[in-house]
Amino acid sequence: MADRLPFREGASINRPPLFCGLNYQFWKIRMKIFVESLDKGIWDAIENGPSVPKFEKDGSNIEKPWSQWTDSESKKAKFDCIDKNIITYTLNSNEFFRVSQCKSAKEMWDTLEVTHEGTNEVKRARKHTLIQEYEMFGMLKGETIAEVQKRFTHIINHLMSLDKTFEKEELNMKILKCLDRSWQPKVTAISESKDLRSFSMASLFGKLREHELEMNRLNVQESEDKHVRSIVLKAVKHKGKQESSDEENLSLLSKKFSKFLKRSRNKDNKKERYGSKKIQ
Repeated sequence: MADRLPFREGASINRPPLFCGLNYQFWKIRMKIFVESLDKGIWDAIENGPSVPKFEKDGSNIEKPWSQWTDSESKKAKFDCIDKNIITYTLNSNEFFRVSQCKSAKEMWDTLEVTHEGTNEVKRARKHTLIQEYEMFGMLKGETIAEVQKRFTHIINHLMSLDKTFEKEELNMKILKCLDRSWQPKVTAISESKDLRSFSMASLFGKLREHELEMNRLNVQESEDKHVRSIVLKAVKHKGKQESSDEENLSLLSKKFSKFLKRSRNKDNKKERYGSKKIQ
C-alpha cells in the first residue's frame, strides 16, 4: 500500500520528503520548507544558483582558485553541494536520471519544475484554467464545510504556486458567496461582525465549521424530539381507542343486562298471572 503513495518519508524531521513523480506541487512546497529550515543560504543556492567566488582583474570578474577562497566563500559555495545531495536523496530512480547530468542544484530544480509543471506557456494556460475554476467555485449539494475548504484550498494553493496573489478580504468574500442559501443568515452575521480584511481564511472556515456542528446538533435533537412526539401520539391514540373500546363493551354489557332484567320480569309476571288462575 505504501508503494502506491505519491510520497514517502521517515518519522524524523531531519529527512526530506521523497518524490516518485506524483503530486509534485506538494513535494515542491515541502522541499522549500525543509531546505529553508536548514539555512536560508541553502535555499538561496537553489533559487539563484551557486555562489562562485570571483575577483576583479583587468576590468573583468574571474573565478578565484579554490585555494584562495575565504571561509565565508567556501561556506556559501558548499551550499550548492548540500542542495544537490538533498535533491538527489529525495528522488526515485526515474526522477534521479532526469537530473543526474545537471551541474548545479538550481539546474536540477528547474529541470524538475519544467518536467512536472511545464514551460511558462503551459503554466499560463494552467493558471487561466485555475482562475476560471476559482471564479466558478460554489458549494455542491450535500457538501460539508470541510469538503468545501479542501476543494477551495487546493485551487488557491495551486494558483499561488503560479504567482497568483490574493488579499484576505477577497478570499473571505469568495468563500461566503460560494455557500448555498441555507447559510445566508450565518453569512450575514459574519459579514456584519467581522473585519474580512484581517480575518484569516482558516479562521473563517473554523467559524463555519462551528456553525455547521451546532446546526447538526440541533437537527439531531429535533429529529429525536419528533420521534418521541410520534411515540407519545401513537400511545395516546392507542389509549383513546382502548378507552373507546372499553366504553363500547360496557355499553353493550349494560344493554344485555337490561334485556336480561326485562326478560326476568316478564317471566315473573307470567308466573304470577298463571298461578292465581289455578288457585281459583
